[in-house]
Amino acid sequence: MTTVSEHTTSLDLPAGPTVDVNWLAANLDRVVVVDASAMDHRGADTGIPGARRFDLDGEMSADAQLPHTMPAAGDFAQRLGALGIGQDSVVVAYDRAGMFSSARAWWMLRAAGVGFPYVLDGGLPAWLAAGHPEGPLDLTPQSVPAPVVSIADGAFIDDAEVAARLQNPTDVVVDVRSAGRFQGTAPEPREGMRGGHMPGSVNVPFTDLAPDGHLLSREELQGKFTEAGANRERMAFSCGSGITACVGALAAVVAGAKDVTVYDGSWSDWGREDRDPAQRPVITGP
Repeated sequence: MTTVSEHTTSLDLPAGPTVDVNWLAANLDRVVVVDASAMDHRGADTGIPGARRFDLDGEMSADAQLPHTMPAAGDFAQRLGALGIGQDSVVVAYDRAGMFSSARAWWMLRAAGVGFPYVLDGGLPAWLAAGHPEGPLDLTPQSVPAPVVSIADGAFIDDAEVAARLQNPTDVVVDVRSAGRFQGTAPEPREGMRGGHMPGSVNVPFTDLAPDGHLLSREELQGKFTEAGANRERMAFSCGSGITACVGALAAVVAGAKDVTVYDGSWSDWGREDRDPAQRPVITGP
């Protein structure tokens, strides 16, 4: 197979950050496809033929107490090189759910300044629905020199920065968990977590932004954010552990937002039962 770097300059790259299955099928041999399926959707050895596994529950997350956090720059660079992702690779991420965890791979690559990352709109279900085949993943990809990784300032923020933003009227913290989890009426899937949400945050479930795994149009996304009171100058996204927060970030970028960030750790950090409720308060209800 011809390497991606030989074709990057000749590819008609979409404006992005998403591509559809027809574009991917036409360019399958000229891009790096990664299966970024996570959690309940993780572990299949088949998918889009030749895709490499971008394991968000494993090596593509930091070895830390909190799940799904960004690896250190040097570690991430080495892991990308081992996966066959170089400095100028065109990378298309998908997941088996449609649009659940693929945006996390896109956000990480975007934050790292590596290649030309995209998300496959509709994921594997859209690929199969269009009549394209499912085949084995490439579980032993040919490595390439590790790219230079420099994590962009502000791409990820911690709980202290989130707490500050919750007090700033030019900021909004958007929680993309389900309404039930946001309100504290549905249980958290992880043990040791409080129910509810951060005071001052707003709820825009990621499933409302990408129903059936397909991202809404720019105008529809703008409407969703405006309706929730989330059309602020700076937007920070949170979820259960930083996975679907990136669907929110993807939607915000498509909607035209200029200052977007992701709370790494998200509710797995803020919502822990051992948190001081005076410092990291939680409220329930709408």
